[in-house]
Amino acid sequence: MNSLLTFVVGMIIAIPTAVSVWLVSYFAFDQTLMLPVALSFGGGILSYGLTSVLLKYNFLKKHRLTRSEYRYIKKNLDEAKPKIDRLNKALFSIWNISSLKQRVDLIRITRKIYSLTKKEPRRFFQAERFYFSHLDSAVELTEKFAFLSSQPKKSRELDQSLHETNQTLKELQHTIEQDLYQVIEDDINHLNFEIDVAKHTIKSLKESQYPKKAGDLNERK
Repeated sequence: MNSLLTFVVGMIIAIPTAVSVWLVSYFAFDQTLMLPVALSFGGGILSYGLTSVLLKYNFLKKHRLTRSEYRYIKKNLDEAKPKIDRLNKALFSIWNISSLKQRVDLIRITRKIYSLTKKEPRRFFQAERFYFSHLDSAVELTEKFAFLSSQPKKSRELDQSLHETNQTLKELQHTIEQDLYQVIEDDINHLNFEIDVAKHTIKSLKESQYPKKAGDLNERK
């Protein structure tokens, strides 16, 4: 849920409400200055609170979530954000041209999973393996790889460790790609369904037009 949008909408409604309450209480009821100010302040706070509650209710209803589910998802997304930042920082600190594309792809995929689940929180349940396991592994491996690759002198044992870590990161990247596919699986299935419907419609249209054309030719003969 976009807290900035909630704040802006709430203020757009609260400020005119507060002004209206002040004008009514001051001029219509001929009250002293302090009471209209207090009433307008209270009216503004009440309208802001009601607007926030309504927006949150509509948001939860739209995404088919309960309050407890949304709190659970938001908590995990808040914990994941600094992990993704650490992952990006570690990946950018690795001075290895040959693995640049791999690292850019990993950054892109992790950011995509996070942005999708933040925009549509219900997708979180399809990405739990990413948030509870694969993201932590990626952060730990990448930070260790960055640290070891930054050492000024390399030994045979260190080179071997770097090679094995890099291979493991490649395998983990493939796993995280599967996490992304899991998150968008419903969208893929829906698209395939729409394609099948469109193909069936086009086929039916062609079949309905063909007999007419054949009949016209027979009449001409």
